[in-house]
Amino acid sequence: MRKKKIDAFPYLMCLAALILFTLFVVLPFIVGIYTSFFKWDGFSDMKFNGFKNYLYVFKDDVYWKAIRNTFVYAILVTVLKNIIAFFLASILVKKFFGRTLFRTAIYIPVTLSYIVIGILWVWIYNPTFGLLNSLLTGLGLDSLILGWLSDAKVALYSVIVVDVWKWIGYHMVLYIAGLQGVPKDLYEAAEIDGAGAFAKLRYVTIPMVNATIVINVLMSITGAFVSNYDIVYIMTDGGPYHSTEVALTYIMKTAFTDYNFGKANAMSVILFLMVLVFGFIQLKFMSKEDTYD
Repeated sequence: MRKKKIDAFPYLMCLAALILFTLFVVLPFIVGIYTSFFKWDGFSDMKFNGFKNYLYVFKDDVYWKAIRNTFVYAILVTVLKNIIAFFLASILVKKFFGRTLFRTAIYIPVTLSYIVIGILWVWIYNPTFGLLNSLLTGLGLDSLILGWLSDAKVALYSVIVVDVWKWIGYHMVLYIAGLQGVPKDLYEAAEIDGAGAFAKLRYVTIPMVNATIVINVLMSITGAFVSNYDIVYIMTDGGPYHSTEVALTYIMKTAFTDYNFGKANAMSVILFLMVLVFGFIQLKFMSKEDTYD
């Protein structure tokens, strides 16, 4: 029997990416797990201490407050991004004068770096000369003026607003692409059956763009978990009183301010496991409608 010849070219094309992924993702991850069992300040010799770093983490109240903030941040950002982006997409998918201008204006923040976004919104939130408080004063709503980044009760939500504002345009574009793929015949058939706007949304639009919704939600929540360091660090650095502290900012402080790399890596491993379980449950829950008997 003649053996089937294997074409090695596709594998060679992927080899460079695989090597880079292994060097900069897989190996650091393995080294991080290994280091989490040692006491190490980054300079002196590592000393094995077993599971003590993990015990220290479980007793660290600030870390668990940061974990709570991280989950609050991720859930609110994901919900707000997708609801607002879907609403905007449902409007901007229609043809009207100035549609391109509105799409571009909403998408522009996506192209800006977190440094630019963070500094811009720190100025907007400034209690003395900030645009937001000045606007509230001009509208006679002085009672709504707050220390948006200095009040521990609202600081985290102020940062969440900025993250949502930055990424709405990105998710809007994905929803527009999904909505453009829904056949108009389905809407016409639904109208003939007497379906209203809500019924068409529930029974036609959402099922047809379910895959887009799953992708958007997964991207939103993944980004909120692993990409929230920059914006929090620039705007509040975790303050005031750790009210905006997220897991990544506290891990970085533990590693590069306290020089406790073992504990920092133990925190990272715990965070990874929690996000892995959370993401798996979410993926199974959201994709179950796509499975057929």
